[in-house]
Amino acid sequence: MRARLKARPTMPIKIPDSLPAVRVLNSENIFVMTEQRASTQDIRPLKLVLLNLMPDKITTETQFARLLGDTPLQVELDLIHMRSHKSRHTPESHLSSFYKSFEDIRDNRYDGMVITGAPVEKLEFEAVDYWNELVEIMDWSKSSVFSTLHVCWAAQAGLYHHFGIGKRLLPEKLSGIYQHRVTRAGSMLFRGADDVFDVPHSRHTAIDEEALGRTPGLRVLAASDKAGVYALSTERGRQIFLTGHPEYDALTLDREYRRDLAAGLNPRVPENYYPDNDPSRPPVVRWRSHAHLLYANWLNFFVYQETPFDLNLVSERVETTSEALSRRGQCAGAAAC
Repeated sequence: MRARLKARPTMPIKIPDSLPAVRVLNSENIFVMTEQRASTQDIRPLKLVLLNLMPDKITTETQFARLLGDTPLQVELDLIHMRSHKSRHTPESHLSSFYKSFEDIRDNRYDGMVITGAPVEKLEFEAVDYWNELVEIMDWSKSSVFSTLHVCWAAQAGLYHHFGIGKRLLPEKLSGIYQHRVTRAGSMLFRGADDVFDVPHSRHTAIDEEALGRTPGLRVLAASDKAGVYALSTERGRQIFLTGHPEYDALTLDREYRRDLAAGLNPRVPENYYPDNDPSRPPVVRWRSHAHLLYANWLNFFVYQETPFDLNLVSERVETTSEALSRRGQCAGAAAC
């Protein structure tokens, strides 16, 4: 642990006081720190950046802030969006008040970054209107962010750009809650996980697992019999890829299902979601504990424990997470972490 950080019992997320997520998180008893209070604490907070690619940015930023804020660590979150894409589902006033562009933050250094999913998976990567800007950000993250978490479509985009691993179109949309198991014993990202845990998935495509098997430098950490590979990471933990949506709230899949019904797409009922497969009954959340555990482990073991106190040294840090944990006697050896 970095010696210059002072231990405190609870350290919440710091986000702008007027962000809509503040009201939601406060109602859920998640500690949100005001900017004024944060400025009085003698501590360097973890600096995170969320690249929000989802159309409904307000809902998505709240989902991720909920998980990033449920930690003993103080977190300072920057929100960015794509300058090369015009958002049609989020008010311009919200974007101008709370979001920055990549140009605004390119000279910054961050402990961690989250890149969200996006509903563009049926398009070829290069056909996405902001693809070139996203590539620039992903390249920048390798030297300016200590650990980057790619979620759903962003995981497919990151694997394609960094490793040349393509995607394949599924016969029908994968939508529902699926059981998963840890496939790499001792993975610190899943430390404390149950033998079987649930994760929401909502996608039309999947990564090319045959190409993945031929790619060195990636570790498969968890998978599902039905949903396939779920979590992967590089050996250093600097890049982590999640094919599912652990951040989804209780009714996200329900909203997607009813949206597709209204659009005449004849969607299948999300699997393992509604009691007795009945959409008239409210779903039961069975993935919340996994989501909170996963993000807490990411922030602790792959961000907080390893990022240098001086963020200007991020690109110079070469020790792997597993090497550091092995050195401190927290795992049996680098191969197990």
